[in-house]
Amino acid sequence: MWMCTGTLAIARALADLPAQISINSAQDPPYFPGPFSINGQGWLLAPSQGLKGQAGKVFQLQILVTFGQNRSCHGMLKVKVLPVPSSQISFLGQARNITILDDLAPGSQVVQVRARGFDVRYEILSPVPCPLFSIGRGDGVVRTTAPLELAQAWGAAVTRLQVKAYERLRPWASVDLDLTVNVRSVNRWPPRCLPAMLVTEIPETTPVGTVLNTFTCTDPDSPGSTLNYELRFHSPPGPASLCLRGRALEVNATLDCDTPGACFQHAASILVLDGGQPLMTTEVPVLVMVIPVNEFSPACVPHTFRIREDAGPHTLLGSVVGTDKDYPHNSIEYDISGGPTAFSVDRLSGTPTPGLGWKGGTRVDCKLRLWAPLLGEIHLLGSLDYELQTLYRLTVLVTDQSQDQDPTNRRSGSCTITIEVEDVNDHAPECQPPFQELTIYAPLGRSVEVTKVSCWVPQEPQRLVFSYSIVGGNSQSRFSLQGPILVLNNMLGPPWPEQPHTHELLIRVADAGRSIPHLSATATVIVHLVPWSTSTAATRTRSAAVTSVTTPLLVTDTEAFWQPEPWFVVVLTVTSALFLLALGWLFSRLFQGLAQMLQTPRKPAQALLLNSIQGTEESIEGFMEAPRMEMPQTPSSAMSLQLFDGRAQDSRESPSSQTTLHLGPLSLFSPSQHLLSPPGNHYLLFP
Repeated sequence: MWMCTGTLAIARALADLPAQISINSAQDPPYFPGPFSINGQGWLLAPSQGLKGQAGKVFQLQILVTFGQNRSCHGMLKVKVLPVPSSQISFLGQARNITILDDLAPGSQVVQVRARGFDVRYEILSPVPCPLFSIGRGDGVVRTTAPLELAQAWGAAVTRLQVKAYERLRPWASVDLDLTVNVRSVNRWPPRCLPAMLVTEIPETTPVGTVLNTFTCTDPDSPGSTLNYELRFHSPPGPASLCLRGRALEVNATLDCDTPGACFQHAASILVLDGGQPLMTTEVPVLVMVIPVNEFSPACVPHTFRIREDAGPHTLLGSVVGTDKDYPHNSIEYDISGGPTAFSVDRLSGTPTPGLGWKGGTRVDCKLRLWAPLLGEIHLLGSLDYELQTLYRLTVLVTDQSQDQDPTNRRSGSCTITIEVEDVNDHAPECQPPFQELTIYAPLGRSVEVTKVSCWVPQEPQRLVFSYSIVGGNSQSRFSLQGPILVLNNMLGPPWPEQPHTHELLIRVADAGRSIPHLSATATVIVHLVPWSTSTAATRTRSAAVTSVTTPLLVTDTEAFWQPEPWFVVVLTVTSALFLLALGWLFSRLFQGLAQMLQTPRKPAQALLLNSIQGTEESIEGFMEAPRMEMPQTPSSAMSLQLFDGRAQDSRESPSSQTTLHLGPLSLFSPSQHLLSPPGNHYLLFP
């Protein structure tokens, strides 16, 4: 007998040989609920009573396998009973309270429930029967089965459903879910409010917390229901100077109209919402007009302007910048309060822009109301003189306008404008004397001071700075200037002349410094230079400059000249050019004709005469054409003219030639034509 253990040995024996398998161990109760058995295919079968309640037990079975004759084996088989696993079916996250409207038609979907499991089915456990709702066995969709109008069936307001979910193959594996269905009536009318629209005007100085209006709203569908209120801003957007506390509209912040775009009007709306389904709302328009108040006084900044004393009338000195914090900003009028009449200020100046204003207490749209920026331009009206007055002080008065609903509520301010007159150099220096004549005995090898030029400006004695320069008479550079002192240089320069020499020097004296323009005067100094000789060495004391006692004579010569207008000069120049061109062309034509006659002196006289006359006629337009003599050619191609002696001739007497004589003016531009006629021919010329 073979020994074998486990199902592996049994399987091999069954596969190799035909065998009989049986259980030869005892299976006595109460430990065994019933006998186990093995079928012909080798499957171990549970007892017919089942194994319920045997969880956790281990059953040992002695298995005997017989192969043919006297061949067998046995083995031990252990069977362990495991407990049945708990149910895995469960509902997914689901809302337990559902609210629907009473206008749903029968068959409308209310809600869909879902459970986790294998091949799940659904059913309603309570109420049974359920007249208002049903559930799909496969999809879990809860639907209405009858009308839900609360007016006819008040019991449909609240329905509690108990829904069961289970697996089709294991009905005992199930789970329950409680649902509450609330039915509400349909909301058909929006809330009604009084007032239906709010339009009001408040000044910008209204205190914070002031109540503008209180709204009263009711819901026709549910008169006692609670309503919700929301404040929505349109212009400007976002939270601004208004707020809603319950049903009261209040001022939330300072209504400052002095910031651009921050004031004038607030457009908003109050949205009233009821609690019905569908949600019904009512919108109450709100328009709050903020009236500006003139709160601040205008001001301007003191300034100092400079102007030249030679400035002409209507010269712009500068602008006074006035500012005002009230809206519209910088709407200012300018005026000079007292002071000198040599200056004026523009009352209004600037660029007009569209805006809003007030007229007679009413807000109006002004096309040219605002001025930005406003600058008071100061102009010069008269003439200035630095020597008479160097400083002016003006008090400029600035007054605001159109910044309050009351046109009489105006504020003003002032500032001081200082005007400094700049000195203009309008007086030339004068030299005393303007003419000097000196005789100098100059020794060689040393420099000698000749004279000192004394100049000043009588109208401005404080001006003492001048520049000096020699502008004439110093061709050999023997003289130089050291400030106002004229110095003779004997150490350098050209050879010293042996004979006395006279220099007429022109010294230019100009005022220096920052004054513009620089004016100048010219002093004349005549210097007679006498060379220092060795014979006069004992008398060197005479080398000092001697001022001539000759009384200077000032001669004023006024030259009158004619200065034509520029257009006259242009016309005269063009006319002269055209005349010269015409005259040149005429002479060129005349010289061409004369050159042709000189090159061909042996041509027949008539041809030369005709050519000369023809050339002369082409050069002079407007003259009458000079008549020509027309004669037929002779066999020798020679033409001749006959002398006319006053007697009539018959053409038949000379059949071989016919002469036609035309008398006419002879060109004066060809006086040498009679010298070119061949001998034997005579011409009758008429000048």
